[in-house]
Amino acid sequence: MSKEIKPTYKIVNIVASVQVPMQLDLISLALNSRNIDYEPEQFPGAILKIENPKAAMLLFKQGKIICAGTRSKEELERAVAEAIKILKAARKTNS
Repeated sequence: MSKEIKPTYKIVNIVASVQVPMQLDLISLALNSRNIDYEPEQFPGAILKIENPKAAMLLFKQGKIICAGTRSKEELERAVAEAIKILKAARKTNS
């Protein structure tokens, strides 16, 4: 008499680890981009917020990025591409 229980799933948040092949100067990135906050006294990584697609990223000096908030692989890829654009633009501003 037991009914089978069938759970339903919905992906609401993907967390991914990304490695970019470059060192990140977190201080200059934060100074040159309004999207990046860095307070080394509180946390060793900088925080990058992307609006479209909505995502938050933790940036670390050795090029590691932790991305959270996307809801699909496609959104994740778009968010990382947008982050790379921001990192390149901030790096050029500093050069």
